[in-house]
Amino acid sequence: MAATPNGWGSAMQTKPKTSLWKSARVGLVTLLGLVIFAYGFQITRVDLEELRSEKRQESLVRVTRALAQPDLLAYDQTEEVVNIPLYVPCRADGLLSAAPAHTGADPYLTLTPACAAPGETVRVEGFNFAPSTTGPVRFVPGGDINNNVTLGRDNADTDENGHFALDLTLPKRPSEEVQYIRATLRRNIGTPHLTQTARDTWEKIIETVFLALLATVFGTLLAIPISFIAARNLMKPVKSPLASISLSVLGWPVGIALGFLAFGWVEAFSARLGAALWVNLLVTILAPLAAVWGLRWAIPEEESNAPAPSLPSLRLARLGVIFLSALGVFLGLFQLASLLMSIGEAAQPALASFGFLGYFLFQIGDILALTATALGALAVGAALSSFLGRIGLRATEKMTPVGLKPLNLALAALAGATIFGLIGYLVERLYQPGNPFYTFWLPVALGAALGAALALFIKPKTALPIGMVIYTITRTILNALRSVEALVMAIVFVIAVGIGPFAGVMALGLHTIVSLAKLYSEQVESIASGPLEAIEATGANRLQTIIYAVIPQIVPPYISYTMYRWDINVRMSTIIGFVGGGGIGFLLQQNINLLNYRGASAQMLAIAIVVASMDYISSVLREKTL
Repeated sequence: MAATPNGWGSAMQTKPKTSLWKSARVGLVTLLGLVIFAYGFQITRVDLEELRSEKRQESLVRVTRALAQPDLLAYDQTEEVVNIPLYVPCRADGLLSAAPAHTGADPYLTLTPACAAPGETVRVEGFNFAPSTTGPVRFVPGGDINNNVTLGRDNADTDENGHFALDLTLPKRPSEEVQYIRATLRRNIGTPHLTQTARDTWEKIIETVFLALLATVFGTLLAIPISFIAARNLMKPVKSPLASISLSVLGWPVGIALGFLAFGWVEAFSARLGAALWVNLLVTILAPLAAVWGLRWAIPEEESNAPAPSLPSLRLARLGVIFLSALGVFLGLFQLASLLMSIGEAAQPALASFGFLGYFLFQIGDILALTATALGALAVGAALSSFLGRIGLRATEKMTPVGLKPLNLALAALAGATIFGLIGYLVERLYQPGNPFYTFWLPVALGAALGAALALFIKPKTALPIGMVIYTITRTILNALRSVEALVMAIVFVIAVGIGPFAGVMALGLHTIVSLAKLYSEQVESIASGPLEAIEATGANRLQTIIYAVIPQIVPPYISYTMYRWDINVRMSTIIGFVGGGGIGFLLQQNINLLNYRGASAQMLAIAIVVASMDYISSVLREKTL
């Protein structure tokens, strides 16, 4: 059958060319891969010549044997020390040996020959030693028999008759004075006991476990709320008009500043009340009770049927009572902090072995006193931002587009100037250029211009995707922090709080926050959308939607991720100890630097046992909770 130019025969004729090109392409890709690996060999200096060297093999065997014998158990020992003199080199007057004649049944040494030149080998034999003992045989340079400086690495083992023999190569240390060969044979007595290395390892591995536990707990508590604003499916529907967004942005810095002023005054007033226990206790009880009573009056379950003219004054009174109630709550917190610190400080010596309970109370009080003002300022900022945001939303709903346009323009310019001004302040704090034009006025002008441009080019009542903006910023920060290793974070916190496990807790806690927030948010993004839509259809707000539609679906995976993170933190805490972050890593690094491989082996064994136990425990808990 003849093939037409455009028919099947033509296609068959071109197929070999296509196959040839595919084969050539595969060959080129293979060749490129080989070239890349060849270059990798050169960059990484793959060379087995060093591995075959006798010196490397000897060092490897010595270290491997040390690692295989962790320094965990030891015996009390008795030792027999015997010295024998010799001349190196032999004396010119023909005197061969300075060894005294042996008498009795005491242990003694013999040398064959009795003297030798530097670098030669002599036969050392020991007699009348305790049977089945072991110890070093060393060369003692100089003429002092009590010299503690010894040379050599030879060891002797006695047989059942207390005899040993070994060949010893003399070092190149010639001297006209008599020198010595020293045998120190040791014998175990009694029962084995834990070595100091084992006790130090136990102490540090316990510190490591609790270091990881605290970091996991603190990190989890902060990662959970962050994960909700880092979840795309929860933040994508969040939209607000420009006026509401601008007023919310302005509410944050103003509210935080007012909060710091108000709660700073409360902290100062609390300090003036003194540290008397009965005052602290009384205010701690009464202040919250008064605040609860005030809030019940200010936020009633049902609005009263008051006449219209009295409503504005009533609302102002309620706002004032709410503000005073908040001050009362924080006054109670400051007094509670002072109470805990006083009780903890007094309880530490009284509780003896349980003094850590008093230490815990003192530190909780100190943390509460340190963070209360900041938390109160953030709470005021959030409340004012939410309040102003609602005002902006109502204004957008009630005003006409023509009247809303200039309001948006002014608010957006002010909000943009505020954001960029804060960024400029941060740049000034970090880099200290010392030029207000570049760190304040220029950013403020640029932010105002961008805000005004946004207000000009969008419709006045358009709902902007503010949720996606918050989501993007949050994920960017999480990604940036997660790219920084916990080891680097530990270095920073060691500078901030000093060497010790507290720096490790802070470093691992921060790394736990950013890691778990990502894992948690991805789990939130993978939940079923049905319950979410059903709860939203009932008119539930954002908080109710999260509580009733999101949380029931994420509890099991959250528990699984949290336990897995604890396992990771245990392993990571061994690394951050290398930079002073506490835990067993610090002890491991110390022993490695001192070439104490038996001690390092004990620490590595402890780490392996803890990690294996954590893996088993976490798998059992996951099985029971999932």
